[in-house]
Amino acid sequence: MSTQPMNPSRRRFLGSLGRAAAGSAAVGLLGAPAILRAETPKARVVVVGGGYGGAIAAKYLKMADPALRVTLIERNPVYVSCPLSNEVLSGEREMESLTFDYRGLSRRGIAVMGDEIVEIDPEKRLVRGKGGAVYNYDKLILSPGISFDFSTIDGMSTELADSTFPHAWKAGPQTLLLRRQLEAMPDGGVCAIVAPPNPFRCPPGPYERAAQIALYLSHHKPKSKVMIYDAKDAFSKQGLFQAAWKEHYGDMIEWIPAAAGGNIEAIDPNSMTLVGAVEDFQADVINLIPPQRAAELAVNNGLVDASGWCPVNQQTFESTLHPDIYIIGDAALAGAMPKSGYSANSQGKVCAMAVAAAINGQPAPVPSYVNTCYSILAPDHGISVAGVYELKGGEIVSVPGAGGLSAADADAHTRAIEVQFAIGWYRNITADMFT
Repeated sequence: MSTQPMNPSRRRFLGSLGRAAAGSAAVGLLGAPAILRAETPKARVVVVGGGYGGAIAAKYLKMADPALRVTLIERNPVYVSCPLSNEVLSGEREMESLTFDYRGLSRRGIAVMGDEIVEIDPEKRLVRGKGGAVYNYDKLILSPGISFDFSTIDGMSTELADSTFPHAWKAGPQTLLLRRQLEAMPDGGVCAIVAPPNPFRCPPGPYERAAQIALYLSHHKPKSKVMIYDAKDAFSKQGLFQAAWKEHYGDMIEWIPAAAGGNIEAIDPNSMTLVGAVEDFQADVINLIPPQRAAELAVNNGLVDASGWCPVNQQTFESTLHPDIYIIGDAALAGAMPKSGYSANSQGKVCAMAVAAAINGQPAPVPSYVNTCYSILAPDHGISVAGVYELKGGEIVSVPGAGGLSAADADAHTRAIEVQFAIGWYRNITADMFT
């Protein structure tokens, strides 16, 4: 699961907006008594969720207007990155390299609070933590991520995901559980990956995961198989994935689309059986990635529509259901943008500038958006998809002729360079988030 450094034009765009917002902040406080300049914030902005969207939004808000009181609320003391976490399954990466704390954001003057928000009161403009703590806001930014709909697969549950059939779609304990299950699997065994229907977090992720699992198996259990049972009949970067699977792993990876019976309807934990629409399948290890929707915080507080995702003004990311609440990242309906780490990063910056402008009585800036997603399929084989987006008629759409896929006929040297690009992208984006 993947993410790239900001391009120069994007940096100039954000830099100019940041200077404009910071300048207006100085004008807004001009002539105020010194004690007010030091102690009274211009506005209180609460950001919930400290991942690829929320951490960036908090940082860029504080950069845009230091006079804002920015509070970042995150329930976990450290953040574990989903992008690149598939490499843990192959043994190419350790969890420590995916783990970050929030000290860098604290040093920037952002109040980082360890709490789980469970309630939003739009009328009183407050959020409430699990232990009862209350946080007041003038503007609220949510980057809550996803939740899982286990009800669509009979027999599946949160408890089974934590103990037996890990989805590992939130990097952490389930990633390590899946790794241990692969290590315990006999040579000649079957690892089944159940891929969810669209839309879901990181569209290329299940197919990169298949390659990373096959990389481990090819070294340690070469008689084994990786079976992908898919709720779809096509997937992101499909031709590039299938060519790489064949090149590096022969017939070890097999993909079963929905039309061929790949849609899984139920699971039997006792016999390790997946019940398909056409036939049943048994496996030694089952990585079941459920259908997804916006996080429970958004669902439980009236911020989703019938799709299960959060409708927003796609210029600013303000909720169309509640004013002064902004939603970014995987939970948001963001037009043509996929649900990815880099999309969340781009949206966080656009949202931060829009919020700073609104607080300072300025119109929302004209946004631009970007996404790049790398997939590492072998130690020297990387592929990518990139997109550039603009706002048209209130909708985020792809810019024609911009972005695209890795070349199908790229040579080995180019594939190896893409791996280095992926690693460089990861280092840059996490440095942007946490320092």
